[in-house]
Amino acid sequence: MLNKLMKRGQRKPSKTDTEVSGVSGSVSSSNVVVNHASRGGGVSQQVPDSGGGGGVAAPAGVGSVEPLPMFRDVSVSERQQLFVRKCQVCSVLFDFTDTLKSVKEKEIKRLNLVELVDYVQSGSGKISEVNQDEMIRMISVNIFRCLPPAAHENTGTVSMEADEDETYLEPSWPHLQLVYELLLRYIISTDTDTKVAKKFIDHSFVLKLLDMFDTEDPREREYLKTILHRIYGKFMVHRPFIRKAINNIFYQFIYETERNSGIAELLEILGSIINGFALPMKEEHKLFLVRALLPLHKPKPIATYHQQLAYCIIQFVEKDNKLADTVINGLLKYWPITNCQKEVLFLGELEEVLEATQATEFQRCMVPLFRQLARCLNSPHFQVAERALFMWNNEHIVSLIAQNRTVILPIIFEALETNIQGHWNPAVHGLTSNIRKMFMEMDTPLFEECQRQYAEKQAHAKMAQDQRQQTWQRLEDSAVVHQIG
Repeated sequence: MLNKLMKRGQRKPSKTDTEVSGVSGSVSSSNVVVNHASRGGGVSQQVPDSGGGGGVAAPAGVGSVEPLPMFRDVSVSERQQLFVRKCQVCSVLFDFTDTLKSVKEKEIKRLNLVELVDYVQSGSGKISEVNQDEMIRMISVNIFRCLPPAAHENTGTVSMEADEDETYLEPSWPHLQLVYELLLRYIISTDTDTKVAKKFIDHSFVLKLLDMFDTEDPREREYLKTILHRIYGKFMVHRPFIRKAINNIFYQFIYETERNSGIAELLEILGSIINGFALPMKEEHKLFLVRALLPLHKPKPIATYHQQLAYCIIQFVEKDNKLADTVINGLLKYWPITNCQKEVLFLGELEEVLEATQATEFQRCMVPLFRQLARCLNSPHFQVAERALFMWNNEHIVSLIAQNRTVILPIIFEALETNIQGHWNPAVHGLTSNIRKMFMEMDTPLFEECQRQYAEKQAHAKMAQDQRQQTWQRLEDSAVVHQIG
């Protein structure tokens, strides 16, 4: 309840709030100008707080807001100066928690942002270095802000509630979307000189972008993902730094917080990056697999990003088959004990990894692998047992098993017999019978030998049980005699 009260002031806007459908099109001429009452004076105006961030001071000397002409209404020589003035106007932040507050000013800022996006996208004129600096400063003021408390955060001693899972939407999105669109168009523009742009899109800027991935708004995370991916592609000098920074986010998520809304999006970026790795793979990339990607199987909220994580893992195995052994052992290391839904995810990923595994790597890890699969076959949770049995529907996996049946069948034979004799689920019982028949047809002498060993083991277990019961009976009789005596 405390979480609700804390976030009520910044809940998602109503569905009737208008979302910007595009950044191009006709724009009215009621744009805005910042009146500089005294350029020499040092009077500064405090800007209202935006929907989810800290207050930002407007440029010194900002006064009232007045209409600005559109770019097409001024001469080419005046457009650079007009660009700066529009950026200064767009640096002003508004309070979107109150929809009736500063309605006219909000609309004026939105129209200016639309014009800036159109100007950058159309390539009407090359933006000077000074103007690029001003634009990135304006973008930073709008984007980089304090995020509100996440819905899943546990504050104090109040327990997390099950109904706190509705998606939070950023109230200032009508402006924020256009700011992100402006940044994206600037980065992908052919007119943007990388050597000049890297002065503004520097390591500090990239780190702040990565911090914003923790936002709960999926629309914002989608923009961040696209922009960061474009930065990685265009600014080669930033590539090692971006990989290292993402690495650090994963470490913090795995070992400290287990809380970050943007893990799935970061993994999507990495999936594309891994796909472009050159062969032979660098040791740095292999260490990233072992130290960051595989430990990501440990946190509880893996279901929110498992699809993207599995894709990254498969990319590594397909790039270098020799990594299959490392990946399978990593999965076994982090295999869930009590979380059945997580176990089903692991089994699905394991099948994909085995699909890309060759015989040599399979032989290195098959003993611990099938010991774990034997435990899954006997799971009382029918989805886990059923998903493990589905492994035998994969032709490649069956061929690997057939080549190593003398090792594998003795490991899982007891699990198969246990299911046949007493699993409660009919579907699991039927699938187990089919696999048992498959092994029998595959190698009858081996199957009969396993059956004989299983019968001996059962006989020894029955004998040991009888001896234990006789021992307890003697102890009980002795106790009775002692009491009577």
